[in-house]
Amino acid sequence: MTKVLQVKLYDAGLPSAVQDIIGQCDPVLPKQNKCISATGAHGLVTAFKEPEFKATLDSFYWNLPDGMPGVWVGKMKGAKQMTRCYGPDFFKFVMESSADKSVKHFFCGGQEGVADELKKAVGRKFGNYQISGTYCPPFRELTDGEFQELAETINRSGANIVWIGLSTPKQERFARRLAQWVNVNFIVTVGAAFDFHTDRVAQAPSWMQRMSLEWLFRLMAEPKRLYKRYLEIVPLFILLNIKELISPVKQSTASANQQV
Repeated sequence: MTKVLQVKLYDAGLPSAVQDIIGQCDPVLPKQNKCISATGAHGLVTAFKEPEFKATLDSFYWNLPDGMPGVWVGKMKGAKQMTRCYGPDFFKFVMESSADKSVKHFFCGGQEGVADELKKAVGRKFGNYQISGTYCPPFRELTDGEFQELAETINRSGANIVWIGLSTPKQERFARRLAQWVNVNFIVTVGAAFDFHTDRVAQAPSWMQRMSLEWLFRLMAEPKRLYKRYLEIVPLFILLNIKELISPVKQSTASANQQV
């Protein structure tokens, strides 16, 4: 693991992550509710600003480097094997690689009907029909009782991996709470992967993704919703990493936040 803005990011590469998660779904291994997030600049900056959210990411089994900026910083720190583990790609490759295995998936997130659409899409696109259930959470925060009821539904389905497609930081907090009651191998947060793979939202061209310009593509597609986020996140991510590279942060996130 390599720290970027004091958050540990997975640095062994996307193929290794895909192989490892499927291997750990072996029936002989215990189900440990390991949480995984696909974490980009938005999540890293939010964690820097909010100690409670950083504690959530710190509790996760892996935080995958969802964006190229995190990978670039990781490589500058010596993580030579680090590659982008883009949430939609991670989802796609796990679906393809587990299609012929006894790994069951549960989809949780999106607007009404999106998870059901995704169930059909992964069969059509990736040949994976091992989808044990779907759930569309309400926009409000769930009560403990509702989380327990959802967990019982997931447990009865026999799911190995629960995929959560909400948004950062909501999805990570959702995963951490769900982990208190569910009995699965992994809970994975993948952001907009549900919308991308159901073709509800267009993905940036591959050349824009490689150049870390996906944020610009999404901003042009949804300016009213995203402009405030990117006007803050992009400059702040650059500034904070420059400060950290010049003078490595030794203080706690809370004290660092007070100085920014």
